[in-house]
Amino acid sequence: MASTASDRRTVLADTAIGVLAEEGIRGLTHRAVDRRAGMPPGTTSAYFRTRAALLTALVTRLVRLDQAELQAAAEGLPPLRGVEDLVGGMELLARQRLGGEGRRRSLARYACAVESVRDPELREILTPHDNAGREAVRQFLAARGVADVEDRTHTLLTCLDGLVFDALVSGGDVRREALEGLVAAALR
Repeated sequence: MASTASDRRTVLADTAIGVLAEEGIRGLTHRAVDRRAGMPPGTTSAYFRTRAALLTALVTRLVRLDQAELQAAAEGLPPLRGVEDLVGGMELLARQRLGGEGRRRSLARYACAVESVRDPELREILTPHDNAGREAVRQFLAARGVADVEDRTHTLLTCLDGLVFDALVSGGDVRREALEGLVAAALR
């Protein structure tokens, strides 16, 4: 029985991500999640009593999915030997975040980031976590003698996030030249 409840919570959180991505923060309601999930009215509110509880579940699920994606991406890439490897990895991540399921999660993530300004619990969940991708960037920069590796890693990945955001808003893409510029700046 516990597994079924846990599975139902995951389905509802995944559905909430889609509702948020497609309808925005104002469209995220318990009823909208019930409808989209094809569940009887009241199901979402039975599992997540308040809107805050629904948002917390959504953000927690979003972070888990992002962490799994970053882990898989880092494991699928060879060790970062040169600048081209790092730029290529960043380009791959940007493409993943701009297409299909990744696009949907990116839209939801940015909406949640804005909500987290007023909600310390959401902000805490959304705080960047260590993962294999972040560690690969850290090691790459450290191997090149960058003194403030933690700050440079954070700045580089934050800038990548900004480029993805800009591409989502403008309907464009992340240009390779922009990524090359970010890496060059991180190495200076």
